Amino acid sequence: MRKMLTIISNVLRGSASRNGARVVVSARTYADFTPQATFDIKKCDLHKLEDGPPLQAMLTREEGLQYYRTMQTMRRMELKADQLYKQKIIRGFCHLYDGQEACAVGIEAGINLSDHLITAYRAHGYTLTRGGTVREIMAELTGRRGGIAKGKGGSMHMYTKHFYGGNGIVGAQVPLGAGVALACKYLGKNELCVCLYGDGAANQGQIFETYNMASLWKLPCIFICENNKYGMGTSVERAAASTDYYKRGDFIPGLRVDGMDVLCVREATKFAAEHCRSGKGPILMELQTYRYHGHSMSDPGISYRTREEIQEVRSKSDPISMLKDRMLSNNMASVEELKEIDVEVRKEIEDAAQFATTDPEPPLDDLCNHIFYNDPPLEVRGTNPWTKLKSVS
Repeated sequence: MRKMLTIISNVLRGSASRNGARVVVSARTYADFTPQATFDIKKCDLHKLEDGPPLQAMLTREEGLQYYRTMQTMRRMELKADQLYKQKIIRGFCHLYDGQEACAVGIEAGINLSDHLITAYRAHGYTLTRGGTVREIMAELTGRRGGIAKGKGGSMHMYTKHFYGGNGIVGAQVPLGAGVALACKYLGKNELCVCLYGDGAANQGQIFETYNMASLWKLPCIFICENNKYGMGTSVERAAASTDYYKRGDFIPGLRVDGMDVLCVREATKFAAEHCRSGKGPILMELQTYRYHGHSMSDPGISYRTREEIQEVRSKSDPISMLKDRMLSNNMASVEELKEIDVEVRKEIEDAAQFATTDPEPPLDDLCNHIFYNDPPLEVRGTNPWTKLKSVS
């Protein structure tokens, strides 16, 4: 088999050379790479659980390359959004996700696309993993017609199939997520809902009300607190009497996970999903992560923490660097191959940014469209009783 792969690779490389195409793997063949490897991952802290996720995770070469590409795409997309915001091409609220990429990619790798997900306003990464394109996301950020919400949602309100946003009210998505989980149980499709919120929202009363209902009804809901250490500009130690967010569910089992390690997040999510699908009810996960940018683009992010703190996390715990080092040190990819992915990602981002700055804005006639999903056209009152607008589904 190894010999066959070597022959195929040599043929393809020869063909690429004849056509003048760039060879990604340079002089090495695909047969030279390790197809899969097993890695030790950090043990999760447990609450009301006898056993937790495994302490080792298996990664195939294909999975590693896909995770790397997706996380790099998120990172570059957010850095481009930062640039466009500073140029005043993106306006309004804009909350960036760089630093937290392992959370979104790991969660998606642990559930199915048919499962459901809802989050707060730091939603660009999840829009991508749930099936949105960079082009659609960037165009939404600039308020253009080709945006994923037709240019009417902006940074905080993006949606795809089985992805319910992007929600601007702190904590309000949590009871909505429980409602989605109730629908999953009612319809009997063996699906679940991942319901995300931040450490800043974790003290909201509606979250504890939702815990109670979800537990009583044994809803298939994974509550996930993305603890990035700061709620806006306030550290978790100054905001919460208890920072053990994975224990906040009290009667709901919980686990605390290294949110900077994509494999750790993936294995924990698989464990939590199996818990929900087996009819045991909800489970709570706390992902310990970190954001490199401030809370939003209006926050420089260094008035309540030092540049040295940010740099230390970048140098010791960066999720992309961690995955890259694992793959290179285990002969699962070459430096040239990963650099080629970086080049392709940068081009995709630049092309998307070009589209997002040239695509037209939605016309005023579209203002009230899509209020309802599948209803006949109806009149909508404008800012005064005699102004009538039309809404088309």
